[in-house]
Order: sequence, then C-alpha cells, then structure tokens
Amino acid sequence: MAPSHYTELDTEQRQYLLQLARRSIASRLAGVEPEPEPDTDIPELPADSHGVFVTLTLDGQLRGCIGAMQPPCDLMREVPDIACRAAFRDPRFPPLSAAELSKVNIEIAVLSTPRLINAGSRAELLIALQPGVDGLLLEDGVHRATFLPKVWAQLPERAQFLGQLMTKAGLPSNHWSKTLRCSRYRSDSFAEQE
Repeated sequence: MAPSHYTELDTEQRQYLLQLARRSIASRLAGVEPEPEPDTDIPELPADSHGVFVTLTLDGQLRGCIGAMQPPCDLMREVPDIACRAAFRDPRFPPLSAAELSKVNIEIAVLSTPRLINAGSRAELLIALQPGVDGLLLEDGVHRATFLPKVWAQLPERAQFLGQLMTKAGLPSNHWSKTLRCSRYRSDSFAEQE
C-alpha cells in the first residue's frame, strides 16, 4: 500500500512529462527556450507530488541521474529543470551531446512523501525495509543519500542495499547511530522505453 498523500499518474500525464523532459533537453542543446504549449494540451498534474528524479540511460547504461526530494514539487517546473541537470550537470558524466540525445532513454520517478521509519537498531531497520517497494532516504548530520525503489533490482538483499546506501552517503557500510534518520517513500516510475 502506498503512503498517504500520493497519487500515481495516468498514461497521459506520464507521456506529457516524458515529452516535456525531452523537449527541455533538446531546447537547451539548441540554445533556445522551449516553446510553451497551449493550455489545452497540458494534462492536469497532481499537486501532492513530493519529489522527482530524472534518470538518463544510454545503451542500458546510466548516463545521468539527478533528483529533488523537497516538497512540495511542482512537476511542470521541476521536471524540465531536473531533466536538464541530469543531462548537463551530473558530475559523474560529461554534458550530454546532441548526437546522444536521440539515443538516450528518459525515466522519471515521482516520489511520495518520505515517512520516518521508527527503528531502534540496524537489525530493526533491516526488518522494516520492503525490498522492491521502498525507496530509502538516510540522514545523519551532514551525510545524506537516497536509493530509489528500482535500486533493489541491483541490490536485492536488505543488508547489501542499506550498506551501499551508507557508503553513498559517505558513511561506513555498517554505520549505526542514535542520530541516524531513515525514511521510506514510494515511487511512480515510468520511462520512454518500457
């Protein structure tokens, strides 16, 4: 069951956001502002989205991924911005080229509101996690990282999933402290090529 304050998008909304992301990247490559669409062509989007990630893949390999988890999220504003950041500002990759744009696959993940997991130990947290379902956000002081639910496909074991997320946050893989905050969320993920 998805957390409260969460709405999955319908096919029309999903297609619109994917097209919006692609148009925004293409416009940035061309050095022009994207043409606004007539209001009649814009589907109504939910107002209860609390984060969005855009992932770019090329030949099945990651080519860029950027997201924002700060609610509330205006999808009409956030998707174009985050798509361009994933294409041109992911520090792990060079900026996307015009030649790559036609080959890149765009995936968008719209997130629910993160909900704190009450766990008094690492073992309790591991038991609470729902593999394949939960996205996980962890925070401890200046350390912060998240894995979307789709990461379970590469890290199917709870301990492995949590350990890798700790490492991503710059913490030891077996880290535990009283100040550690872990929150779960759900993701409505959709891609151009599914």
